[in-house]
Parts: sequence; structure tokens; C-alpha cells
Amino acid sequence: MPKKVLVVDDEKLIVKGIKFSLEQEDMSVDCAYDGEEAVEMAKNNDYDIILLDLMLPKFNGYEVCQQIREFSNVPIIMLTAKGEDMDKILGLEYGADDYITKPFNILEVKARIKAIFRRVEPKKAAAADTGRNVLISGKISLDCDGRRAFIGDEEIALTSKEFEVLEILMRNPDRVYTRENLMNLVWGTDYPGDVRTVDVHIRRLREKIEKDSGNPLYVHTKWGVGYYFLNKEN
Repeated sequence: MPKKVLVVDDEKLIVKGIKFSLEQEDMSVDCAYDGEEAVEMAKNNDYDIILLDLMLPKFNGYEVCQQIREFSNVPIIMLTAKGEDMDKILGLEYGADDYITKPFNILEVKARIKAIFRRVEPKKAAAADTGRNVLISGKISLDCDGRRAFIGDEEIALTSKEFEVLEILMRNPDRVYTRENLMNLVWGTDYPGDVRTVDVHIRRLREKIEKDSGNPLYVHTKWGVGYYFLNKEN
């Protein structure tokens, strides 16, 4: 089955160019030209990835990303004409998995998409091969095949990167990972961002899985070193 992509940008020439290029890679591409339309299409379709421009009519990219994260963990790549670090960090805080700064080379866009596909898909098979399909600690359970996370019986919406960070930490409780370790394992050694990306995702992860994110039970900080997961009795 072809990968299904949603491209969201109000500049129709950009959308047309991305659509044409991705279709040459045998991807199925839908297009949206404002934030409201993007949210509705994401609700009504099962996309493998979303390319989301920051500056949009009706809802901006941050708002679209935040709303999609309420019902889906589909990977989202932000497209932004702004190059400041704060804009990139804000995009990640709202649930984006990656960002590309305009103007961009379409080859970079395709490379980033394929990199996310490579990271996401093999994890399902790898989890099945090891027989460790479900990780459980305290009230947290992680379905590694279905890439779903639960607190008790309630499912929590994690982004693909948040899920990968949590899976790595849960599979290796009490092992301290430096920010650089996590960056390389989750984002890859060629990721252009810096280690603040890891801090952003750890903070968002704590907000979702911890009762009190300021006093975490599960994801802890080893000051001056990195992060680790403290296993809890089930």
C-alpha cells in the first residue's frame, strides 16, 4: 500500500510541487490549504505523515498540530519560513516530530520523510521478534506493536518521537541516557537540531504520563548526565 501523506500549506505552488514530487515516490498525497481544513482531513483519514506549514489561515500550524495531537500520533513535519530557534522549539512543544526551514530542497523533504518511515516501521517488527510486545511499569503500559500508550485503561496520545523516547527508557530501566544518546537513537546522527529537542520531548512526555510532572515517578533526571526510567511494581 502506498504511504498516505497530507500536505498543508496556503501557497498552492508549493503544495503542487511537493505533491508532484512525492507522487513520483509512489506516495498518495492529499492537500489542505488552511488550518481548519487540515484538522478535518486528519480526523477523517489515516495518514502516515503530515507536512504542516506554520503560517496558515484560520488556524496556524501550532494550533493545527495541537489539535491533531488530541486524537492522533501521526508523525508531523513542520514547514516554516522562520529560522529562529524559538520557532523550532515551539513547533516541537506543540507535538511536531521534525521541522524543515523554508526555502527547502525537495530532496531534503523526501529524505526527512523516508527517515521517519525507516525509524517508525521496523520498531513494530523488532518488538514482535523479541517477544517484548508490551512493556508495563506501574500504571503505564506500552503496546510496542500498535505503538499505543496507556495510563491504566486510558490511552494517552504520544507523538512518534515521544513514544520512541519512552520505549527506549522503559526497555532499559535505571540506565541513564545522555541527551546526546537519546538524540542519536531517536532522531538519528544526521538530525540538524540540538539536544534541547530532547529536553522538550522529555518535558512533554512527563506532562502526559506523570501525575505531577515537577515530581516525576517514572522519567527522572540524573543531574549533569541525562535521563532514566525508574521501574515501578505492577
